[in-house]
Amino acid sequence: MTNWNRLGALSLSLALSLAALSGCQGGQPGGSEDGSGAGSAALLTEPVDLASVTDLYLTTAGVPGDTVVARAGEAEVTADSLLYWLAYAVDSSLQNTENMDMIWDMDMGNGQTFEEGLMEGALNNAALYALLPIQAGQEGLAPSPELQQETAELLASMEEESGGPEQLKYTLWYSGLTQDLYASLFEVNDLNAQLQEKLYGQGTEGYPDDQQVLAYAQDDLGYYRAKHILLKTVDTSKPITDENGSPTGEYEPLDAAVVAEKKALAEELLAQLQAAGDKEALFDQLMQTYSEDTAADGTVNGAEGYTAAPGQMVAPFEEAALALADGEVSGVVESVYGYHIILRLPLDPVDFRDAYVAQQMTDLRQGWMDAAPVQPTPELEQIDPAVFYENLQTVRAAIQQALAAQEETEGGDTAASSADGSTSAG
Repeated sequence: MTNWNRLGALSLSLALSLAALSGCQGGQPGGSEDGSGAGSAALLTEPVDLASVTDLYLTTAGVPGDTVVARAGEAEVTADSLLYWLAYAVDSSLQNTENMDMIWDMDMGNGQTFEEGLMEGALNNAALYALLPIQAGQEGLAPSPELQQETAELLASMEEESGGPEQLKYTLWYSGLTQDLYASLFEVNDLNAQLQEKLYGQGTEGYPDDQQVLAYAQDDLGYYRAKHILLKTVDTSKPITDENGSPTGEYEPLDAAVVAEKKALAEELLAQLQAAGDKEALFDQLMQTYSEDTAADGTVNGAEGYTAAPGQMVAPFEEAALALADGEVSGVVESVYGYHIILRLPLDPVDFRDAYVAQQMTDLRQGWMDAAPVQPTPELEQIDPAVFYENLQTVRAAIQQALAAQEETEGGDTAASSADGSTSAG
């Protein structure tokens, strides 16, 4: 039975998180002024005979998959890669959109229509996938020896799951892929991983030290770490709602006398902390005894500290935590939840080293794109994104029908086999 969820996951598994390169400055997608694309494919008006399709991209976009639609330095961008990334972008952006015609010309507020923005992003991703093997080769890297075998085994597994070679082809087509493109994308992913390890892996000159990582986490990302003692002044099981029944972010207050007791206790605990020689040790003891930031089983939440990004915690907590140096204790801080006493903790560079390296790779790839701007060829003008995607949807409908018919036939054969006793046991 076809696993349609896997089809979407297929695209996700191939991504290098490169779609974030929306800032790449490449050539603008080609096309005529009315957006129709000179010589572009016509909309498919009849059901697609899949057996007659020899080139998915020629059928859906009017250009063969191996057509060079752009160049980036020495790299050639072919239509198959561009159209895969375009389909991926549209699928990700328009999952719940019914009226596609209105969406394509929508002004994105940056001088581009939605269609132009999607096309530029797809073109940049395709260019990057074409550039990366060249850059890796300049570092003396080649695809891992085992990669071809691993890819072949993965495709064989998918073929078995889908029901045969023809069905595998249709499954890949559904995501805008072919076996060759699928394998080449995995190859680029492998080279990217090798390049990252060579440039920034442990023991290399580029391996970041703790100070670099912490500066990135704190200064660039704004992360901080802190733990707190919370004395609640509200009943967090009773959120206040507006006239529409939506939570306002506030809670029913406790009795004023109880709130006064909580305030007095907070000030007493703070005085103990200020007089302590080992503030952190005493803080942990007081937190375990008094903090009301607890889970259902009574254990203290954030006992090892909360690692928080900007905006993740309520504003009074965040402002007070950021004003502290590592190891310092705040005064009594009031928020919508109650009274906090906060201990600022140092970040652990281990938690951010991977993110730092990933950012270095992103910057490196961006540098390639800046040095080799995307230059469209005249063939790019033949591609009309809206027509391509509509035609792809028509092909997808045919694929669904074909695979559903296959499953129905297989189900009937199984039932007939069971009825005449020809099926073997166990």
